[in-house]
Amino acid sequence: MGAALQPVYAADEFGGIVNAMEGWGVDQLWLTDSSLHAKCCYSFATLAALNTETMSIGTAVTNPVTRHPAVGAVAALTQQEISHGRFRYGIGAGDRPLLALGYKPAKLAVLEDAISATRRLWSGEEVTWDANGFSLDHGHIRHGTPAEIPLYVSASGPKTLEMAGRIADGIILLAGLHPEGLQYAISHIERGAEKAGRDARPSITVFGYGAIAEDEEYALDAGRSIAAWFPQTAPEYCRLAGLPDDLAQQVKSAYGGGEFQEAKSAARLLPDDFVRRMSLCGDKSVVREHLKTMAELGIDCFAAFPTTDTVESRLQTVKALAETAAESPANA
Repeated sequence: MGAALQPVYAADEFGGIVNAMEGWGVDQLWLTDSSLHAKCCYSFATLAALNTETMSIGTAVTNPVTRHPAVGAVAALTQQEISHGRFRYGIGAGDRPLLALGYKPAKLAVLEDAISATRRLWSGEEVTWDANGFSLDHGHIRHGTPAEIPLYVSASGPKTLEMAGRIADGIILLAGLHPEGLQYAISHIERGAEKAGRDARPSITVFGYGAIAEDEEYALDAGRSIAAWFPQTAPEYCRLAGLPDDLAQQVKSAYGGGEFQEAKSAARLLPDDFVRRMSLCGDKSVVREHLKTMAELGIDCFAAFPTTDTVESRLQTVKALAETAAESPANA
């Protein structure tokens, strides 16, 4: 099972935090690359690598808008060296944190080209490129050993899912947690893999945003903001989850802030049942049902993305998922 964290922790405490998580059984750690909304994910990835031994460590996610593919490629190779081969490079189009910088998310063609250029640089190739948002002029990495680093694409929409199915090593999936949404996403991933003639679909990690707690109202409040993200970013999942179109439009119109945690006014419009279907909110019995769904669909990893306000409550969510996964017949 996994954990996805924003690097907002005290740097001198983070090593102990991730070391404890590894002891709980967390085998994937993902750190957000959130521009002004958090601290530097690559610095925190270094802290994680130096204080753990087995867990994989990845970005969730870098984008080709704020980080030129060559800059990202060097950062990833460096992390691969520091972690002794445990790094996972998560990349996506970028999301609302880009707005504060005056940018928009990358178009799909830019993302795919960035992935191609990054892999060529990792292989030691000299790359010349001048299209789709970035350029390289006989670019090559001068220091660092060529490596094949697992590359994960963050995806929700059908076109990105199919592209990821064609070319990615893994997928960070944001599709809610209800079976209909997950099945919809998997069908598009598999369609892309089939088009590319791949024998199997890429590895899939599902992010569950929210909180695991006995107090359901507290847990629901933690999950509301990510539920409000879907109407304005991935509306197909709202229809699959049964949210009326007019309410989805109201939420989209009310959505504000630079990222999902700031969408409080929009989040208040959502019914509890919809929040339950889109987020991780409830006690361990709810988690067991999610783990069962993941196992039935062949999901490779379920990662908790805690969204509560305190360090202690976030860590409790990660620990609760780890404990429940360890007790489940099929580990996440």
